[in-house]
Amino acid sequence: ARAEHLTRVCGGCVWGTMASRAGAMQAGNRGCGAASGMARAAHARAAARAPGKAGMRGGWLRAHAQQTAEEMGFKTMRKGVKEAADESLLTPRFYTTDFDEMEELFNTEINKNLDQKEFEACLQEFRNDYNKVHFVRNDTFKKAADKITGDTRKIFIEFLERSCTAEFSGFLLYKELGRRLKTINPAVAEIFTLMSRDEARHAGFLNKALSDFGLALDLGFMTKNRTYTFFKPKFILYATYLSEKIGYWRYITIYRTLQRNPDNQLYPIFEYFENWCQDENRHGDFFSAMLKSQPQYLNDWQSRLWCRFFCLSVYITMYLNDHQRTAFYETVGLNTTQFNKHVIIETNKTTERIFSAVPDVEHPDFFPKMDQLVVLNAELLKLGKEGNNFGKFITMGRMAIIIIEIFLMKSK
Repeated sequence: ARAEHLTRVCGGCVWGTMASRAGAMQAGNRGCGAASGMARAAHARAAARAPGKAGMRGGWLRAHAQQTAEEMGFKTMRKGVKEAADESLLTPRFYTTDFDEMEELFNTEINKNLDQKEFEACLQEFRNDYNKVHFVRNDTFKKAADKITGDTRKIFIEFLERSCTAEFSGFLLYKELGRRLKTINPAVAEIFTLMSRDEARHAGFLNKALSDFGLALDLGFMTKNRTYTFFKPKFILYATYLSEKIGYWRYITIYRTLQRNPDNQLYPIFEYFENWCQDENRHGDFFSAMLKSQPQYLNDWQSRLWCRFFCLSVYITMYLNDHQRTAFYETVGLNTTQFNKHVIIETNKTTERIFSAVPDVEHPDFFPKMDQLVVLNAELLKLGKEGNNFGKFITMGRMAIIIIEIFLMKSK
């Protein structure tokens, strides 16, 4: 899911707060091998379908009554409506930006670098609306959800919530950009409006899936009450480009893996990922065109640092997020580490075509250091539950040192 990212299935950002503050200061193959995880995946799937270890009576009860939200550790606002998960550095965020500066960047009278022909070509792609009738549900959704029980049910709900939040975040940002740029650059404004259409479809589809599990999000309430993270326009361009492209690689990898292993497809939403990921790809291509129209974001030493910074922010966020939820990926037959490595490598290759610098993710030390962060992050979570603030501080310091070491590695 949007990654979960920044966006998508990566919607949060390890250094999001740092980048936000920096912005304020400036303002003023084709698949993922899962063989090594198949045994664990089979065990997870069996656990999802089995009555459990509480004996025949306990199994009979679970088969006839799903766990309540409270039993799964979720809070509800009212019946059938889930409270949004607490915000943290790794959860999907809502973003805002300097809309006045964005208007200046895409004003055709001010910026002579704008390639309106490329924007017009992008616009025609969005107007074609290839997925207009793609997101149509059937009765298999609810039936499949009813069969998912125990820990697997909780994992699926968390996955759907993160994905829905990330997609809805994109909808809000794109909708406002479409509104603000309408008189300045109608073509760019219309593209943003059509991208918000795509994101709204995705978020609605995911929220309806949540309702299959007896819980949904109150997106209107979230719009008014969730914290918005400020990013300067150039940071929005870097971050959303990466979010869309990493979302593409996540979705297509999950889809292709499940096509090869259909028994792992516990819920039909994954069958929609092939066409779905093309929306993400088109969005990323548009942001690529936007970055090319702003050469100052790509051609100096500062841009090289920011490009590497945002790449690592997104990659580290996804890597830590997914390894906190290994059980989910094993349930659908994926090896979490192999999946993440594949997605990061492919996203990096794509990003290298437009960013002025990207980290060398195929360096022999890169993923071992990422694995060290996974271990330390697990330790950090444990210390948090124990209330050991001093231990948390020390562990966060160790993580910061490793992140700096990764950042200082040779770039491409």
